[in-house]
Amino acid sequence: MTAEIRPGPLGTPSPDYARRREHDPMGVAPMPSGDHVPVAVRYEDVRLLLASPASSRNLRLPGLPRFVAGIGIDDDPDSLVNQDPPEHTRYRRIMQGAFTPRQVERWRPRIADIAGRLLDEMDDEFDLVNAFAVQIPCRVICELLGVPGERYDQFLAWTDMFLTTSTADEMVRYRGYTEFMAYCAELVAAHRADPGHDLIDLLVAARDEGDRLTEGELVNTVFSLITAGHETTASMIAKGVLRLLLHPAAWAELAADPDLTPAAVEEILRYDGPPASAFMRRITRDLDLPSGCPVTAGTVVLPDLLAANHDPDAFPDPATFDIHRFAGHTPNPHVAFGYGPHRCLAAALARVELTEAIRALVTRLPGLRLAAPAEEISWTNGLVHRPGRLMVTSATR
Repeated sequence: MTAEIRPGPLGTPSPDYARRREHDPMGVAPMPSGDHVPVAVRYEDVRLLLASPASSRNLRLPGLPRFVAGIGIDDDPDSLVNQDPPEHTRYRRIMQGAFTPRQVERWRPRIADIAGRLLDEMDDEFDLVNAFAVQIPCRVICELLGVPGERYDQFLAWTDMFLTTSTADEMVRYRGYTEFMAYCAELVAAHRADPGHDLIDLLVAARDEGDRLTEGELVNTVFSLITAGHETTASMIAKGVLRLLLHPAAWAELAADPDLTPAAVEEILRYDGPPASAFMRRITRDLDLPSGCPVTAGTVVLPDLLAANHDPDAFPDPATFDIHRFAGHTPNPHVAFGYGPHRCLAAALARVELTEAIRALVTRLPGLRLAAPAEEISWTNGLVHRPGRLMVTSATR
């Protein structure tokens, strides 16, 4: 979300996408920082910018545009998302084995159990965001990393501070970042002193035995897993359930046939998409994009993933929410998790979490509905655009 390209009603994609795609596919837009950068909105342009070796995530050179003012996700050179090959290739190779679809499938029963137990504790009316959507990924990633359960609330507070885009809250964001990183360093030290079999222990072993992860990379990996594994997935659960409840026929169909859930999840990811568009790119050599737009070396651009997922050249009738779009055939793959070298490492985990969250809801609470008019929902305005609260009810009328 930029300072100009705003979502439509009820979190629908920006109405400005169609105009930009047709008349200004690399038009400049202001970022939350106030800096202006070209924004790519066409599917093929976005894929090229994400995959090209000329597309760098090193945005730490003096004078470059920033996505947010002050400290932000672009600043840490030890972060996987900020590295280019060959460092990025080495770093990612160490970690990718822990997040393969086969490995993640081992966690599915535990994720389903967490979702089911949360619903068992609900009253007839509850806030789906804070009582369910936020809790699932937070509890899952904390269990995988061996984090004490009593730290859930602290993680949520730190993440909320770090993900604000407001310039007025720059110092709040900095404090959240430094406190969170300090705790991650403590967590790594505790696992090093008393090893177990959690994901952190595997990462520590990879660094110590193979001379591959530096200490800074190790700490940043833990930070990234907690942050990305919490808020982005929570937002997709919240927005995905809202989108389904706004399409009662789709919800009823899933309740009648939960095996359709994986296909519905792919459409949720395409339609509402995680906020990975915050990751700008610096172009290191002149490029000609499929749209015909030239990009000169040194330009910082923003590939807009949600805009790409609503390009009618890639997805016919993209404004229609269709839970059968990805069922039984293979259309163009959506780019909700990115594309190319920086494609989301934990995409398989996010898919399982979203699938099991929605499966639990449609099977246990098939009569779920909004408890208030959708127009009354308040939305967050940070890096992640999602309902702040989403009151739902399972009670019969």
